[in-house]
Amino acid sequence: MSADHGDGALAARVRRAETLLEERGVVDGAELDAILDRYLATGSPANGARVVARAWTDAGFRDRLLADANAAVTELGFRAGGLQPTLLRAVANTAEVHNVVVCTLCSCYPIALLGPSPSWYKSEAYRSRVVRDPRSVLAEFGLTLPDTVRVEVWDASAETRYLVVPRRPDGTDHLDDDKLAALVTRNGLIGTAAV
Repeated sequence: MSADHGDGALAARVRRAETLLEERGVVDGAELDAILDRYLATGSPANGARVVARAWTDAGFRDRLLADANAAVTELGFRAGGLQPTLLRAVANTAEVHNVVVCTLCSCYPIALLGPSPSWYKSEAYRSRVVRDPRSVLAEFGLTLPDTVRVEVWDASAETRYLVVPRRPDGTDHLDDDKLAALVTRNGLIGTAAV
């Protein structure tokens, strides 16, 4: 991708692709709008939270999620991709490793599982700094990790999106999936917060 991959250039390219598809009769503009509206209306961090809650309570599901997230999320009725096929990778936080997600080129993000991306995720400051100095960026979000925890930064792309599986909070063994899902935040699913 070129260096002019900013939001304005990307939006112009997307609109041009839509126009070409409409002109060639591949898709109707109203049909495309309906698909996009439906996709955005159903995308929510609550979906990703349900995935994480299941991973916390079902070891088999967790293993399947970490091995093939696309297949695993379909077990709960979700799809990782939107209009085009996308590889979803789930990465799990542990006592030794904390994961955080970024898209350094633009703002690639699993909308179906996390809802629309937050404005800070799209900002050039976040996209450039979290790669160079993730601990400082995480501290700005209020997350200070011990020096013994390694921070891994995952760079999303148009082809690959990431979902962080946060560590399950201590003392939650008595909670069911719904109550566990209520603990999971969008920032936890991106890795800028603990749960």
